[in-house]
Amino acid sequence: MTAPLSKSASLWVLFVAFAGLVCAGVQLGLMPLAALSVAKSLLGDAFTPGLAGDWFARYTAAMMLGGAFGGIALGALGDRIGRARATGVCVLLYSLAGGAGAFVTSQEQLLALRFLAGFGVGGMWPNGVALVAESWANASRPMVAGIAGTGLNVGIFCVSQLGRAKQVTPESWRWLLELSGTSVLLGLVALFLVPESPKWLAARRSSRGNETPSNRERKDTDGGWVKVSLVTSTATRSPLSELFRPPLLRRTLIGIALGAIPLIGAWAASKWMIPWADAVGGTAHSGLKANTQQWWALGAILGSFFGAHLANLLGRRVTYFLISLGSVTLTCGIFGLLKPLDVAFLPLVFAQGFVSTLFFGWLPLYLPELFPTRVRATGAGIAYNSGRFISSVGIFAAGAFMAWSGGDYARVGVVTGLIYALGMVVVWWAPDTGGKPLED
Repeated sequence: MTAPLSKSASLWVLFVAFAGLVCAGVQLGLMPLAALSVAKSLLGDAFTPGLAGDWFARYTAAMMLGGAFGGIALGALGDRIGRARATGVCVLLYSLAGGAGAFVTSQEQLLALRFLAGFGVGGMWPNGVALVAESWANASRPMVAGIAGTGLNVGIFCVSQLGRAKQVTPESWRWLLELSGTSVLLGLVALFLVPESPKWLAARRSSRGNETPSNRERKDTDGGWVKVSLVTSTATRSPLSELFRPPLLRRTLIGIALGAIPLIGAWAASKWMIPWADAVGGTAHSGLKANTQQWWALGAILGSFFGAHLANLLGRRVTYFLISLGSVTLTCGIFGLLKPLDVAFLPLVFAQGFVSTLFFGWLPLYLPELFPTRVRATGAGIAYNSGRFISSVGIFAAGAFMAWSGGDYARVGVVTGLIYALGMVVVWWAPDTGGKPLED
């Protein structure tokens, strides 16, 4: 049996995982801040607002697709080589791809690098969350899940503050991408200086104990020696194949649904509040867009922290139901009943950011509980990142709906916000894992 980590080692694991998620959030927040300046710089005389918007949609979709593939592939890597080493690989990948963006000479080059950065960001979440969940005692997991859950939103908030401190313009935007590449140092720390999950080490030893020696020699009937490899079926089965067959298939599908709904809601509904505020505010209220983004991000930081605590207090399924109810009510209410210049707009944007991101504190607590140790990072990666595939399609679909509706942000927000209502139904098929230790 593998000894648990010391308190200081557990704190070190939490710090590195949280920092990795913050830096991943920085990658997510780069293009919303810099995309327009990048387009003006790289397109030159060919620049038009419509073409710039099209490229922003491409960058966003590339990041989402990269995250979806990375969450699955690098989550599986974490189940094979360990959570800590896989975390290091993820941070190195998104750091190098992000920093390399400072040297591009075309939109196409940057698009490819955004996909690679998304690949690393997608893998960071399941590996970082699995590493933290397995390195802390059960009583402490709601707290550390809340801390881990805030990481991405803290990173996005940091980018917004960087943009306030130093202007991002067509002449000066490469510094932002260069700065995002400095997290490569954190990747090296995670790769070489972070202790491995005790549960993963124990599971690896157990799986090795279940294998018969490979290439074992035996004597055949003719007196010669032949080599045979006898390995149990569970040892040779890949994490992906195990997740998509009984008895884990049902849990995998439920996890995908629970992870996809808040991701789709965030990208298809919540994110429309910012350009809506920009369109309504115009030059007369030029700071409205930044204020909307800032108030939403502040709510999101708090929500992603308290989601795990709320789940621990009220129960996993009841909490998810209430978050879904609150998210659909606030999102559709803001778009359907308010205008960005109304007095109540910014306070309710803050409330929507808080409630809709309670999901992202709930997920780091619940998804690791849904899967056994041997496939935990892969399962959490699939459950969390499958929504990115749908979201990338939804981004273009919402854009097409926007064009069809004549630029009616309110109508688009109400329709896409209804996705949260699905969570009120799906969660009742989910296993209730509250109060139980992580499954070995």
